[in-house]
Amino acid sequence: MPLSRCPIFTRVANFCRKVLKRDEEEAPAEVEPERLMTIIPRESHTISRKDISENALKVLYRLNKAGYEAYLVGGGVRDLLLGQKPKDFDVTTNATPEQMRKLFRNCRLVGRRFRLAHVMFGPEVIEVATFRGHHQAEEMAEDRNSSQRAQSGMLLRDNIFGSIEDDAQRRDLTINSLYYSVADFTVRDYVGGISDLEQGIIRLIGDPETRYREDPVR
Repeated sequence: MPLSRCPIFTRVANFCRKVLKRDEEEAPAEVEPERLMTIIPRESHTISRKDISENALKVLYRLNKAGYEAYLVGGGVRDLLLGQKPKDFDVTTNATPEQMRKLFRNCRLVGRRFRLAHVMFGPEVIEVATFRGHHQAEEMAEDRNSSQRAQSGMLLRDNIFGSIEDDAQRRDLTINSLYYSVADFTVRDYVGGISDLEQGIIRLIGDPETRYREDPVR
């Protein structure tokens, strides 16, 4: 009798298949490792305060002095790390636009879709944005109009605030999600932007289709 037709062999084979199937079902799904924040100390990067707008420094220092977190962020940090001269300097903070208006007399609030603070220094404008939060927070927000989407997925209003970690995930490109602190002169990287900058990679954060739908200008 062929071994494959032996009753004992058949029972053993079936048992092994069941065990293997159960192990496959119980095995935990492979999870992408969580990306941890990287802090680049002053001696390991090329950003110097002498290359930063005096007005941007004034905004950063005043926010820190008032007890708020504040960072230079975006293309300005990217360009400084590349040894280029930024065309403008943007700041992000945990202070709300209303708190910004109270702190700076030369401040005006702009935008409905994204509420921003513009701190005016003659012809130079320092744009300050509050840390953006995730859209899931809108379900718990008291103001139901704080975040709205069109049917296309485009964000019509987006004034959900969060932490600096949330803010890093909400930005467009990894190389634009780098934060410079005047408190300790470090650069913070939450999404692998430094590595991409060194390799010359332009990488969207999150799902590209969703990001383009949120903001077609990208």
